[in-house]
Amino acid sequence: MRPETWTRWPAREGPAGEPSTPARRALSLIGRAVLAGVLVWGTFAPGDQHGWGVAAAALGLVAALAQAAAFLRAGREQWLRSSLALAATLLATAWAADLGHAHLLANFLWCGLGLTALIRLPLAAALPVTALSLGSYALAGGDGWAAVAATVGGLALFGYLLRLDGEARGAAVRLLRQERAARAAEAESAALAERARIAREIHDVLAHSLSAQLVHLEAARLMLDGGADRARVRERVVAARRMAQDGLTETRQALSALRGEFTPVGEYLVGLAEGERAGLTVTGTPRPLAAEAGLAVRRTAQEALTNVRKHAPGARCTLELRYLEDVVELEVRNTAPGAARAEPVAGLAESGSGYGLLGMRERAELLGGTLLTGPDEGGWRVLLRMPG
Repeated sequence: MRPETWTRWPAREGPAGEPSTPARRALSLIGRAVLAGVLVWGTFAPGDQHGWGVAAAALGLVAALAQAAAFLRAGREQWLRSSLALAATLLATAWAADLGHAHLLANFLWCGLGLTALIRLPLAAALPVTALSLGSYALAGGDGWAAVAATVGGLALFGYLLRLDGEARGAAVRLLRQERAARAAEAESAALAERARIAREIHDVLAHSLSAQLVHLEAARLMLDGGADRARVRERVVAARRMAQDGLTETRQALSALRGEFTPVGEYLVGLAEGERAGLTVTGTPRPLAAEAGLAVRRTAQEALTNVRKHAPGARCTLELRYLEDVVELEVRNTAPGAARAEPVAGLAESGSGYGLLGMRERAELLGGTLLTGPDEGGWRVLLRMPG
């Protein structure tokens, strides 16, 4: 055995730590009442006490039961010195009861002390106490040596089995507590991850919407500074207002998407391409995508088209959604800015945060995908690959 096996207290989560139910409490009270009745009957039934002897026997019985209760509490609270002191007191009380012809009380104290010590005390203290208790019972017993040996051996074995059973139940209780704590930590981690995901979605929606609004408002400001026609300026302001409304709609759609309620990615890209006057091609067999993968495709398409508006006004843009085996790809290409449709104002390309595609790349990598961006035949190319 390991050294700590001899000095370790039995598990608190064993029999003393089990949850109490009404039925268990009722049985415990009945058992105690029956035991007390048997002890009282065994002490006074022989009729050996008279006068002051009856009072002394009653006082001794009460003192013995009080000591036994104190010993149980000391073991439950793991007070070693108090337990050993009370064990010595109970041994002396049992010998006094035996000398006073209260043999049933003496046998109860010896056997009960030996059994309880094995269950509640560290082995280094339990074995001597049990040996003294059951040894006293064997010495004082009037039965044959075979009956006494069988009783002592049975009590010792029964006490050790109860100790092992308590240890096993204590280990099960501790394991259950650890499992509950792990589940609570997992639930808290999932809640934090969900909050982070929602925050990321809202951030992406607002970043896209506000960036688009800023494009139009910056254009309107530059038009005003250049003395442009009022109708053209109003058109930009109305476009910015529409972008704000679209941002609110996108926020609601993002929350719905996180709940798995969004429209298929292909249908969404059809509407987006029509609004941006971009070409859309879908290859492969369309299939449902996971919520986060679908959102990544949507956000990447939005950010890429916004960048085209900002940095390549007048450019021709195409989107291609490819459903491959275990992978979905979104490719957004645009040509060089068109001179005929280019904005007549300077500084528009500098509007916005400049972190959109970086955020999209981080999102893709978190989900096990990749995002590649770079020049492409005078224009620009964005390629998103996502598991799905």
